[in-house]
Amino acid sequence: MIKFKSHPGLVVYVTCGDPDLETTREVVIAAIDAGADVIELGVPFSDPVADGPVIQRASERAVKNGTSMRDVLRLAAEVRTARAEAGLIIFSYLNPILRFGVQQFASEAKRAGVDGVLVTDMTVEESHMYSAIMHSQSLATIFLAAPTSTDARLKIIAKASSGFIYAVSRTGVTGTKLQSDVKGDAQQLVRRLKKISKLPVAVGFGISSVEDFRAVGTYADAAVVGSAIVKIIEENSDSKQKAAAAVARWIRSLTSNKTAAKA
Repeated sequence: MIKFKSHPGLVVYVTCGDPDLETTREVVIAAIDAGADVIELGVPFSDPVADGPVIQRASERAVKNGTSMRDVLRLAAEVRTARAEAGLIIFSYLNPILRFGVQQFASEAKRAGVDGVLVTDMTVEESHMYSAIMHSQSLATIFLAAPTSTDARLKIIAKASSGFIYAVSRTGVTGTKLQSDVKGDAQQLVRRLKKISKLPVAVGFGISSVEDFRAVGTYADAAVVGSAIVKIIEENSDSKQKAAAAVARWIRSLTSNKTAAKA
């Protein structure tokens, strides 16, 4: 279930299969136990154009390892069995889903215990058939909203979204640290979304420190951390236990001061 149990909520992204699927599983379980509310299981893709160098490298390694969509769904099922209450999202580009078959993907994702799907390059204007298939399997559809989006487009995004809305802190790729002017853009975007939607809003792109996490918590429901986690895994890739422990320590540094979310 996609639910933020405390404030701010924490969404953690991992690239599945980097450095291998066993390590990914250990890291995900450790992240959940350390306080992550939602896990984004990233499907490796050969051309991750929305991602910065850290996730690009991870995706390249996972692709070389032969990690497939079926592997990611199998991993999701294992995580769901191990941690029944965790929020699980498949995070993918559109091409791997199309190759797998949209209907088959939705059916198998539901069977694996996945809660929702985020497709980074799926434009909301072209998402009607995709959304209908996802909703037929009770899968949340999570869309990206950017500071450059018009109010009219934000209304379309909010209407098409379920689970939560992913507010991109700035234009560009993942991994670049938040700057003060960018933080202002993100805060303003969240305010705009809150005026038109009751869905939780999670802010991502550039959340890489305790300070970033706390700052986001002053105006948004949750923060998404991706590149910082993937970098920790990269730096500890010689041991799955070491990688999992390092990720858990870092997440606890974020979550130790979280407060219980209002019911």
